[in-house]
Amino acid sequence: MARAHQPDQSRFRAILPEDIEWKPFPAFPPQARLAVMVGHPSEPGPYVIRVKVPGGTKLMPHQHPEDRIYTVMSGIFYIGLGETFDGDKVQAYPPGSVVVLPGNTPHFHWAKSGEYVTQVTAIGPLGLDYIDHRDDPREQHVHNQTVFDPISHRTIPRMAN
Repeated sequence: MARAHQPDQSRFRAILPEDIEWKPFPAFPPQARLAVMVGHPSEPGPYVIRVKVPGGTKLMPHQHPEDRIYTVMSGIFYIGLGETFDGDKVQAYPPGSVVVLPGNTPHFHWAKSGEYVTQVTAIGPLGLDYIDHRDDPREQHVHNQTVFDPISHRTIPRMAN
């Protein structure tokens, strides 16, 4: 008996690096980018996204309800565990590393040595909750500006720096 295909997996296809559509993501600092590779992260089911973070950028302590598997594509991925950002507690993972992050684990990221790109594989819906709501870029509205949210496929208010 044939199984039903998962979202975006019913036909053979390849996504080449030059075809990746990097977009702002409201829950990230404004300079970070997200690309949906496979699936629909806002819905139940498997998804694959990539996250590109320029050098020096910090993602303050947050957690995701879903279990996640990070694969480091390029750069050095620095991640620390805990509810308080501590640059001395980040661990460095080079390209090719795989990091398993259980859901609801408070953690933080820092592009300490330059830009990094990670690929995240998980079962949606994607969630991201900052430990301190004041760190959440979605809470820092700028009037009369909008941005396309690649997860919900809606236009929403753009967040300030």
